[in-house]
Amino acid sequence: MGMFTSFDINASGMTAERYRMDIISENVANANTTRTEDGTPYRRKVVVFEEKNSQTPFHQVLNKATDRYSGSGVKVTGVYEDKWTEMNMVYDPSHPDADENGYVTYPNVNTITEMTNLIDASRAYEANSTAFTASKNIATKGLDMLSM
Repeated sequence: MGMFTSFDINASGMTAERYRMDIISENVANANTTRTEDGTPYRRKVVVFEEKNSQTPFHQVLNKATDRYSGSGVKVTGVYEDKWTEMNMVYDPSHPDADENGYVTYPNVNTITEMTNLIDASRAYEANSTAFTASKNIATKGLDMLSM
């Protein structure tokens, strides 16, 4: 494992979590969007991560102590629409998007869930930042020892 591998791993984690925070903020911003460009209500989006550059499951990597770690951080594999959560139906016959029964289909965005996910992503970003700083300090101390 090279000296800069830990930097790459932490940087990929920070980038992925920042992207996740962007998607969460998009969800919150569209919590009341009843009509998108295609005429349907906004659907909540979810970010999926995956180990970078690895062809084996993580548990196999851990079980083989003699093998080198084949991953080098995390990557975003996709952003998917949340199709498993029900859309919110609200009775509002005066709304322009109300159906014939007076119900409006609102997005499946729960602001409390999104804020909880935002805190989670923020903490994960912070943990990667702390690990990056620790790796940087270790490298700096190593270089200082060489100069003595």
